[in-house]
Amino acid sequence: MYIEEYLARIGYKGSHEKHDLETLTAIFQHHIQTVPFENLSIHCGETITLDLDQVYNKIVRKKRGGWCMEHNQLLSYIYNLHQNTYASHMTHLLLKVDIDDRAYILDGGFGVSYQIWQPMELISGKDQSQTPGIFRFTENNGTWYFEKIRRKQYIANQSFSNSDLLERSECSKIYLFSLEPRTIRDFQFQCTYLQTSPDSLFTKKSICSLQTTDGLRALIGWTLIETTYNYKDNTDLVEFMTLKDEEVEETLKDKFSLTLERKFVPINLKGLKSFLVA
Repeated sequence: MYIEEYLARIGYKGSHEKHDLETLTAIFQHHIQTVPFENLSIHCGETITLDLDQVYNKIVRKKRGGWCMEHNQLLSYIYNLHQNTYASHMTHLLLKVDIDDRAYILDGGFGVSYQIWQPMELISGKDQSQTPGIFRFTENNGTWYFEKIRRKQYIANQSFSNSDLLERSECSKIYLFSLEPRTIRDFQFQCTYLQTSPDSLFTKKSICSLQTTDGLRALIGWTLIETTYNYKDNTDLVEFMTLKDEEVEETLKDKFSLTLERKFVPINLKGLKSFLVA
C-alpha cells in the first residue's frame, strides 16, 4: 500500500507532508468527490471484508467505492491516524482526529446529502456551516448526536415530489455515537450482518452516491438523483430520473466512474424511510 498511489486515485496533487487541518481537509474533499459511497458488492454477489489490504485493493486499484467501514478504515491508514480512535454506535464507524489540541470528527463514509465536506470540530451545540448545509453535534451524558439543518428544496420533476427518498424535516438527527475507542475487529459482526440480513437496509436497497464540486449524485436502485446545493435563494435543486435496466451500468460508468466485475442487480424496496438522499 502506497500513499502516492492513493493520492493519484483521488486526483490530489498538493503536499501531504503536513498533518494540519488545511491539508487534511483538502485530501478529504478529493476523497469524497472521487470515491463513491456504495454497497454494490452486496448486489453483485461479492463479500465485503474488513481486511485493510483488500479494502485498499478495492478502492485504490479497482477504483471502487465502499461503505463507512471501508472508507474510514482506509482514511485512518492514509492519514496515519493509528493513535486516534474509531468512534461508533451500532453500525457506523467514524474517526476522531486531534489537531493542534482540538478534536475533530472525520467521516468519509455516510454519503448522500448527509456527507460532511470538512472535518467537524467536536463541540456540542455549535452550528458548523458547510456547502451541504449546517451540521451540528450535541452531547448528552457521553452520547453524541449528529444533526443536519437543510435548505429548502426545489424538485425539478414534480412527479417525484412525494418520493420516499426525500427528507421532509428541516432538521434531521442522522446518527448517534460514543467516543469509546474501538478497533476494526469490533465491527466484524456489523459488517457481516449488514450485508447478509434480510432486515438490513443495505440488502434492501442498492446504493451509490458521490459528492460533486457543487452537490451530489446518487443512484438508488433505478432512481438517479442529482442535487445542486444552494443553486439560488438558499434553495437546493434536486433532479430525479428513472433509469431503464440497460442504462444502469452505463450510468455507473459515466456518473460515478465505476466498472463492476460481476453482474449487478439493482434493488429499491419501497417504504424504507431510514435512507434519505436529499
